[in-house]
Amino acid sequence: MRWIDQLHLRLARRQRHAAQQAVHFIGLPEGALALAQLVVHLAAAPKSNAVYVAYGEASQDALNTRADPPPLHIRNAPTRLLKDLGYGAGYRYAHDEPEGVAAMDCLPENLAGRRYYHPSERGAEPEVAARLEAARRVRELKPRE
Repeated sequence: MRWIDQLHLRLARRQRHAAQQAVHFIGLPEGALALAQLVVHLAAAPKSNAVYVAYGEASQDALNTRADPPPLHIRNAPTRLLKDLGYGAGYRYAHDEPEGVAAMDCLPENLAGRRYYHPSERGAEPEVAARLEAARRVRELKPRE
């Protein structure tokens, strides 16, 4: 199964809406041309199944490791006891960080470093890959608490 990348999906939504409006206002058979244009746009759009594969792998890991505890620093600490046990200690809120990236491992210990999404070279995915790599570099350079 192949998926259309997000940039083309946004463009397709606009075209889909325009095609829907054309059919609604001018009817068929004339509106069929707008639908045909939408089909050609979607058929010609760059495709990737990278998100589909990543979701499948992450879902499988979530099922297989559901009993594995998350790291203490991302656990909620609503009570004094949990705070004393280290829950939430060292948590860094990404939105408060200058680059918007917090240097924290958030997966269970046995999944640490696991990457699920491997962008393709098609469509907008190279741009996504560059942003993910930039975030990884920021995390590697920041001290962990």
